[in-house]
Amino acid sequence: MRSLTAALLLGASLVTGACAGTTGRVYVRTGPPPLRREAVVVAPGPGYVWVPGYYRYDRGAYIWVGGRYERPPRPRARWVPGHWQQERRGWFWVDGRWR
Repeated sequence: MRSLTAALLLGASLVTGACAGTTGRVYVRTGPPPLRREAVVVAPGPGYVWVPGYYRYDRGAYIWVGGRYERPPRPRARWVPGHWQQERRGWFWVDGRWR
């Protein structure tokens, strides 16, 4: 019984320690380059929404990810583009989302 209680307490402290104070953000020291101008092609069909491209940070460099068309998850949903945001620790990515 005593070892079971100790194991439960240890497990709970590990889970709590892993969640406390973590934001899941990856910080980059340098900001991203200016956004590229993209040619928005004709939509593949009615109801598609253009999701603009963005810079992704990978292995020490910013890499351009081109825009694309997507179908909204529900009627009248709007795409809020992702963006890089600066904080005292550096730059971090805020994901785009449907609103």
